[in-house]
Amino acid sequence: MPEARAALIAAYMERRPDLLRFFSLRLRSEAAAEDVVQDIYLRISATPPEAEVRNPGGYLFRLGSNLMLDRLRSERRAAARDRDWRDSHRTVSGVEEVVEDAPADAVVAARQRLAAVVDVLKDLPPLTQQVFRMHKFEERSHAEVAAALGISRSAVEKHVMLVLRRLAERLA
Repeated sequence: MPEARAALIAAYMERRPDLLRFFSLRLRSEAAAEDVVQDIYLRISATPPEAEVRNPGGYLFRLGSNLMLDRLRSERRAAARDRDWRDSHRTVSGVEEVVEDAPADAVVAARQRLAAVVDVLKDLPPLTQQVFRMHKFEERSHAEVAAALGISRSAVEKHVMLVLRRLAERLA
């Protein structure tokens, strides 16, 4: 172990209780102070061999203060980002916040309807499935579907009506 690193680690081990007290008071949290003190150790253990530190104790407190400030800035940025996101994704009516998410029962019901639609489509002939997908999901007109598949417009209408009839029976 290089000399500078050894001196820093020795100073760290000696001053660890002081570092914990110092950062606990400033952060008002023993857990946050423990994190900062652990980060100090990680930084000093990665100190380059050629580093020269004249005052290891002062260096540890300065390093910890910088790490603490970085942590506080990061937490403020995250809180501001979360607040901005929350503000852009909610509605306030008077003093009450209005939830914009669909109720859980509505989500479950929508998923069940979607599963029923998928089941109905699976039971139909491949051409009927293709006609329905092109018309409803790709938003093509009956004439466009007929031209793409080489069938009559009347045939497209019959395929779409078959699917709609089956869906009405299944979802009723």
